[in-house]
Amino acid sequence: LPFFFLIFVVCPLVPKDLTQPTYTGAIISVCCCLFILFLFLSELTGFIATEVVNELYVDDPDKDSGGKIDVSLNISLPNLHCELVGLDIQDEMGRHEVGHIDNSMKIPLNNGEGCRFEGQFSINKVPGNFHVSTHSATAQPQNPDMTHVIHKLSFGDTLQVQNIHGAFNALGGADKLTSNPLASHDYILKIVPTVYEDKSGKQRYSYQYTVANKEYVAYSHTGRIIPAIWFRYDLSPITVKYTERRQPLYRFITTICAIIGGTFTVAGILDSCIFTASEAWKKIQLGKMQ
Repeated sequence: LPFFFLIFVVCPLVPKDLTQPTYTGAIISVCCCLFILFLFLSELTGFIATEVVNELYVDDPDKDSGGKIDVSLNISLPNLHCELVGLDIQDEMGRHEVGHIDNSMKIPLNNGEGCRFEGQFSINKVPGNFHVSTHSATAQPQNPDMTHVIHKLSFGDTLQVQNIHGAFNALGGADKLTSNPLASHDYILKIVPTVYEDKSGKQRYSYQYTVANKEYVAYSHTGRIIPAIWFRYDLSPITVKYTERRQPLYRFITTICAIIGGTFTVAGILDSCIFTASEAWKKIQLGKMQ
């Protein structure tokens, strides 16, 4: 007897609302389990998925490039013969190259009436321009037709990342086929250095750019100037960096523990309140019957 009395004193009776089964308690328990399962799956999805964060800073990220930027250009001129099409490059460092041909290809279009120019070349990291024109042709045509479609213009490495929606090929799909055939086209580009760092720490360097354009027919004191398609560029001092990150394991475990503990705590309080109210209502009803 003294032993059982000691147990009763040391371990008081558990509250009635925690031991007596009720339909309300069963419903709350089932709802809590479903709620915990939902939050657990949500947190697990976030833990498995890779998060991409971005930051801005002032620096030249690709110092090993030798001050060069790789450019990829793909443009179609459906009304200009391939022997007339050429690429010229010039910048503020004194570079002036007419008829660049390295790593370039001309594909005849429309039975030889048009031309598709594809080329890869490099530019210096200083303001300058490159332009598609007839300047390198042996004989200049009288009325060169500079209507065109730009399929691709990109700088640096190609980034195939779903989580990034940047302007890496802002001029892709630009259609000037209905423009004045004798007009020149100016595309003013602001190039923004971009770095992408994956989970392993490997970095890839690319460039986004914004663009503004104008179309005009140019004249001088000697008459109309031969039209061209100009790409005038300048570099932004701001670098955009994208970094892949994954949620730490300790944070995932802490969140799961908080979800389980918090849910059951709130459920216990709710069940206790409902049980207490129910018991009070029963006493009131019993009193009325007596």
